[in-house]
Amino acid sequence: MNLAITLEDECVRLSPLTLENYHHLIPIAAQEKLVQYSPSDIETPTALKCYVEAALYQQDRKTSIPFIIYDKRRQQYAGCTRYMHIDWVNKVLHIGSTWIGREYQGTGLNTHMKDLMLNHAFKTLNFEKVEFRIDERNLQSRKAVEKLGAVLEGILRKNIYLLDGFKRNTCCYGILKEEWLTRNAP
Repeated sequence: MNLAITLEDECVRLSPLTLENYHHLIPIAAQEKLVQYSPSDIETPTALKCYVEAALYQQDRKTSIPFIIYDKRRQQYAGCTRYMHIDWVNKVLHIGSTWIGREYQGTGLNTHMKDLMLNHAFKTLNFEKVEFRIDERNLQSRKAVEKLGAVLEGILRKNIYLLDGFKRNTCCYGILKEEWLTRNAP
């Protein structure tokens, strides 16, 4: 199966994230506290390269499909996202490791990319469930996935250390295939 896929609509293009194109993300990743609720270190070019190499390692093992995000309206790279924790047997995957520059937040870009990813996961890859894991304090991200129709399934208490040493509570959201298809029926 070819995991190097591109998803796009009139607003956004999600292309494979590679060692050849990640450099477009260096200025975005350097924004202070851009991923304050994530355990990921992306702030320096070296840290970002390690982040991309880890994503590509997971892709080689077919447990991740990382994308670079291109805002077609502004004609600029905006961040990255990925399918992750892919469980091909049980047909469940996560959408996560999503970060976009502050100038793209609140523009509708995130909704467009999540719609593309959810449609592809359910309609093309034939997955039965998509999950999101979000820091309990990250109200902006929580509201965004709730707007998509994701349901809060529970909270994992103090389960992940962040870079600043804080151990976060993680909200587990999910969308079932039938929920997504019913909500987005033509």
